[in-house]
Amino acid sequence: MFQEYFGIDRNPFSNTPDPSFLFMSARHQEAMAHLTYGVKGTSGFVLLTGEVGTGKTTVCRSLVERLPDDVDLALCLNPRLSEIELLANICDEMKIPVAGRHSLKDLTDAINAHLLKVHAGGRRAVLIIDEAQNLRQPVLEQVRLLTNLETPSAKLLQIILVGQPELNEVLGRDDMRQLSQRITARYHLEPMTRRESRDYVYHRLRVGGLASDVFDFDAVEEVCVRSGGIPRVINSICERCLLGAYALGARRVSRSLASAGHDATAASPAANGARPRSCRWPSARSCRRRWRRRSWCSIRWT
Repeated sequence: MFQEYFGIDRNPFSNTPDPSFLFMSARHQEAMAHLTYGVKGTSGFVLLTGEVGTGKTTVCRSLVERLPDDVDLALCLNPRLSEIELLANICDEMKIPVAGRHSLKDLTDAINAHLLKVHAGGRRAVLIIDEAQNLRQPVLEQVRLLTNLETPSAKLLQIILVGQPELNEVLGRDDMRQLSQRITARYHLEPMTRRESRDYVYHRLRVGGLASDVFDFDAVEEVCVRSGGIPRVINSICERCLLGAYALGARRVSRSLASAGHDATAASPAANGARPRSCRWPSARSCRRRWRRRSWCSIRWT
């Protein structure tokens, strides 16, 4: 609705991991550097963790788009797999033909033969597992065993694990110490600073085709403070703001509208470290009272 109202083709604050909208803050640049090291490296794992909504998946998608032609990539986006399903996923992604009954041995032998061929041709093979905190212990052990596929001088498969902070807790367990010791680079993606958050908003507006003055400066500051520097929360609040401006027939987002957009975003209190409120929507009566007090009772969030 608001896209046509503002004359734009796409939502500048969509929460899809679109690499074209990636804002490279100092933290995201460091995260990208660690992932690039994982692609170019010759040993062990690379680990990228971060809170929900900090942009890990978007960074990964951007990395995939930047990969050179000499890289064979297997991307695992659904980590709730068995050991056999994980190996089969790698074979599917790398287009590895598998003979036999598709047992663990059949799949491992096929992957090993393919990786040796890739290495002999001067190419590299990379496995990226997103949402890795959801991997079960036997699957994590199978992932570790994949690093045993090697030549005397190099690992045949580079593995990048991406996940939420709970992944660090999993890897800190005593039964995970063998895998943890093989991690050669770790990076935790922190929320953006207030200044970075402000630049992020203007970056999304510019890429999305909106003028920067659509948001009053005070409105941007309100969004930055309320979001806690979490990109996904910033997107949600700003999207609500644009929807509110459309409903009001306004061409600019004020600070009060930004505050209201925050209140309508269920995830934003937790991002600031506040106690999460109930996710249930308020009653129609309470909404009408609130909107009447703010003189924009015609807004209807959908």
